[in-house]
Amino acid sequence: MAFSAQKVLNSSLFFWVAVAALAIYSVMPLRDRLRFGIDLVGGTYITLEVQTAKAIESQLVEMLQQFKKQLKEGGIAKPTSTEIVPVDKLDDTGKPVAYQVHITFPDIDQARRASELLVEKNRQFMVQVNSNVVTVRYAKAEEKRIKREAVERNIEVLRTRVDKLGVSEVPISQQGERNIIVELPDVQDPQRAKAMIGKAAVLEFKIVEKMGTEEDLLYEYDGVLPGDMEMLPGKAFDGKIFYLVNRYSDLTGKLLADARASFDSTKNQWVVNFSWAPEGGDKFYALTSKNYNRQLAVVLDGVVITAPRINSAIRNEGYIEGEFTPQGAKELALLLKSGSFVAPITFEEERQVGPSLGEASIKSGLLSCLVGLGLILLFSLWYYRLSGLFAFFALVYNMLLILFGLAKLGATLTMPGIAGMVLTIGMAIDASILIYERIKEELAKGDSIDKAVRVGFSNAQWVILDANITTFIVGIVLYQFGTGPIQGFAVTMMLGIISTLITGLFFLKSIFTFVLTHVKLRKLSI
Repeated sequence: MAFSAQKVLNSSLFFWVAVAALAIYSVMPLRDRLRFGIDLVGGTYITLEVQTAKAIESQLVEMLQQFKKQLKEGGIAKPTSTEIVPVDKLDDTGKPVAYQVHITFPDIDQARRASELLVEKNRQFMVQVNSNVVTVRYAKAEEKRIKREAVERNIEVLRTRVDKLGVSEVPISQQGERNIIVELPDVQDPQRAKAMIGKAAVLEFKIVEKMGTEEDLLYEYDGVLPGDMEMLPGKAFDGKIFYLVNRYSDLTGKLLADARASFDSTKNQWVVNFSWAPEGGDKFYALTSKNYNRQLAVVLDGVVITAPRINSAIRNEGYIEGEFTPQGAKELALLLKSGSFVAPITFEEERQVGPSLGEASIKSGLLSCLVGLGLILLFSLWYYRLSGLFAFFALVYNMLLILFGLAKLGATLTMPGIAGMVLTIGMAIDASILIYERIKEELAKGDSIDKAVRVGFSNAQWVILDANITTFIVGIVLYQFGTGPIQGFAVTMMLGIISTLITGLFFLKSIFTFVLTHVKLRKLSI
């Protein structure tokens, strides 16, 4: 005989016992199976500040690379020098609010022609010409857009990094115009997490012009380097040997397609293999094909980690070596895949939340749940007698399903989440009350117990669905537009609504079906 799924759910109490056993197995012990928020298990609050002005500087660097190509195509003389400098205005902390670029040309006529070309090709700039120097700055509206996007994109990079650290569902939110709040609950190694969060992971490839000690390189330039050159320390020489390279590079880690750590058996060392996206591959090929037998500096966060000699043109793939440990190679690959920050960040504040506060919160939350359950049990037994006990069983089953859902979804349980569970208790018992009142109405008409139960569940289900669906929609809105604790509350509430519908419309009905099938009742205790 074939049974429909709904008939099985309504009639088979053994099915629900099996589900309960699976749920208990999946969530016990709670401390190991559930992910708890920082307010329950303690952890670290970190406040980061995004150096948004540096994002403008980075955009100007990219603009310069494109502008030089436009000058060449327009038949305008190559600039004699380019320099990116802070604007005169500073913020309340003494930091630049933005940057501008000074482009020097051989004569006034070339400067004028260049400024006209720049305005024609790039409408978002404010351009001034003073003699043979062209000063370029982003318009105020464009500066605001760049700063806003820098914070948003840095948040996405942080989310990728902490997820790969095994700290998923970490609340990361913006505070003010340029601050980011990161919560690290129950992290086993917070110092390592901080180190990973704070690394810029800016990977650049630059041709080495000269190398030597800092004194020797400065001596060759009479103590002052050209504005478009810089000295970078070499990791292999403990910072005693420096490399002279171009300050700006258009070949960076932004163009990577993938990065992974592996052990090179021929060199007997760990390396980081990388592959380029199509645009990056073309640029890498152009760079290596034009600089045969020259050193190529691989620069990570302002330090030359290796500088191999170019023996052939390379397009799609390569590797980075630098006496990495296995852990170091894996972390570098992780950082490169997660991407570099659009703008540098600094640690502004760090606050520790002890586990004792979390334990107190858990005890308070559990106590409130137990008190609520106890009061509901007393009310149910007093008002609905034996049927009230059935409603209480459904309520306990409801909470078990919520915990099961949290464990399977990998959601984070926070103090607001516990509040959502307490709220679910009231919503779940409300569904039972609606069903029982309908059953009592049918019994008052003189219907049999079987018919009264069947009609009572049938008539009440649409009212229960309507009330819970509208609340579920509110939960979706809270999760979509809320952050951190609000999302935790929304997730718990939505799981509670789903479990309420399951227990109220199916589990509770299966109890009545089982009792009515196996016990001959003359009167229903309700």
